[in-house]
Formats: sequence, structure tokens, C-alpha cells
Amino acid sequence: MSVFGGRLFIAVPFFLAVAGCVSTSPQEDPVAIRLASLDNRLSVLERVVENQSLLELANQVQAMQAEIRALRGQAETLAFEAESGRKRQRDLYLDLDRRLSDLEASRAAGPAGRSGGLPDVPSPLVTDTEAYEAAFEKLKERQYEASADGFASFLQNYPESELAGNAQYWLGEAKYVMQKFEDALPEFQKVTNDYPDSRKVPDALLKIGYCHYELENWDAAKAAFQKAVSDFPDTTASGLAAQRLERMKREGR
Repeated sequence: MSVFGGRLFIAVPFFLAVAGCVSTSPQEDPVAIRLASLDNRLSVLERVVENQSLLELANQVQAMQAEIRALRGQAETLAFEAESGRKRQRDLYLDLDRRLSDLEASRAAGPAGRSGGLPDVPSPLVTDTEAYEAAFEKLKERQYEASADGFASFLQNYPESELAGNAQYWLGEAKYVMQKFEDALPEFQKVTNDYPDSRKVPDALLKIGYCHYELENWDAAKAAFQKAVSDFPDTTASGLAAQRLERMKREGR
């Protein structure tokens, strides 16, 4: 009886302790309270980190948008300057061509066209120089259709003129600027075939290459550019042809 009583005496505190643990509510359990506190602190830290990340992303987006706006403005400025430069270059080129054509026409006229020569013969028709300059003025004024008609008429009325090679080139140019590449191509080819001594041959070769490029005839375009580079190495046309060849190489053409 004493043994049993001793065992009962030892077991009672154990069961009381277990019962005390079981009876403790989660709200009063120190372990649960500690875990809840840690969970709350973790949630707060996560929200802080998330808010900071979103703020950083927003700042980065704003910075990128500002940079894009700046780049767009620079691109528009460069495009405007490039277009203005091309227009000035074309006007200067056209004016130079007109002056050279006038000199060629004066040389072709000879002594009869100078004072003291043979008297002028009245004619209801304009001279070849006048017809050429009229078509050329239309080109300068960007009246490309009228210019093309004028140069075509010139070539029909004055096939033997000293200005025929130039007129043939500008006929192709008028069609080229209208992006009629299939129509412009044979006009430029006539310059190289029918007027091999014309100073327009290098430019015609360059434009032949450009036409083929626009028509995606890559091999023909490269052949024309390479011929311009090899046959006329010291010309502006040669330099432009070399640049286009480099571009085609970068494009994998």
C-alpha cells in the first residue's frame, strides 16, 4: 500500500503539469504569442521591402521615360537637320549642274552664238538650252512629273544636243525621286549605255545601284556599286557607293 501510495504521489504532479499545459489557451501560450509576434514583424518587413521596391521601380520608369522623351526630341531634331541638309545639297547640285550645262551649251554654240558671228535666225521653237533649262527649273521646283515630261520631250526633239546625256540622267532622277524605281532604272541605264562619255555616268551607276536596292535585286545592286567604286574611284558617287556596300554587308545582303 505504501508503494502504490508512493507512485501515486509521484504521478500526480506529472499529470497536473500535463493538464496545465493542455488547458493553456493559444492566446496565453508564450510560444504561440512569440510566433505571432515574429509573424507580424515579418509581414511588416515584407511590406516595407515591397513598397521600397515599387518606389525604386517607379523612379526607374520615370527616369527611362524622361530619357526616351529626350532621345525622341534629339531624333526629331536630327531628322529635320538631315532633311534640310539634303534639300540644300540638292539645290546646290542642281544649280551647279545648270551652270555647267550653260557652259557646255555656250561651247557647243561656237562663234556663231557670240556677238559678231552669224545673225540669229528667228524660230518659233525654243533652243535646246532653253528647253533643258525649262525642264530643269521644274525639277528644282519639285514638279517632278512636269520635269520628267520636259526632259523626255527634250530628248525627242534634241537627240544630238550636247546636253542630251545630262537630260537623260535628270529624266531618271525625276522618276527616282517619285519612287518609280522600275521606271527610273532603264533611264539611268541609258546614260551608261548611250552616253558613255557623259560626266553623269558615275552618278547614273550609283542610281542604278539604288534602284536595284529598292527593288531588292541585291546582286545587281552590289554589281552597280562595285563598278562605280572601281571605275570612278575619285568621285562622290564612288564614296556613296562604298557606303551603301558597307550598309548591305551589315544587313547581310
